[in-house]
Amino acid sequence: QVQLVESGGGLVQAGGSLRLSCAASGSTFSSSVIGWFRRAPGKEREFVAAIKWSGGSTAYVDSVKGRFTISRDGAKNTVYLQMNSLKPEDTAVYYCAARRPNSPLEVITTTPSRYAYWGQGTQVTVSS
Repeated sequence: QVQLVESGGGLVQAGGSLRLSCAASGSTFSSSVIGWFRRAPGKEREFVAAIKWSGGSTAYVDSVKGRFTISRDGAKNTVYLQMNSLKPEDTAVYYCAARRPNSPLEVITTTPSRYAYWGQGTQVTVSS
């Protein structure tokens, strides 16, 4: 059983930066895909970014490309989401999620229901 714990959220002004962390316990991220999702008030949960632990392939939603960077630290068993040039529309609860794909060649999925493990979420608020 994998437990995921997010941290790093907070209040920041537009144009500012935050770095979110997702730490795993109970198991390692080996062979996993780790994704970041967000849910803004009144909206559906949205895919933000994901990374394959093995190989480091990444995927991003178009609205964050060039501003957000997902990365991993094997020694710390942690995935990061560096968020720069934040906008008020980035305000949401951000969730870390993990899944173990059937094949290492599988394309990164952006569908929340395909991720088996979820953290509790961390609030990011961007003021204008």
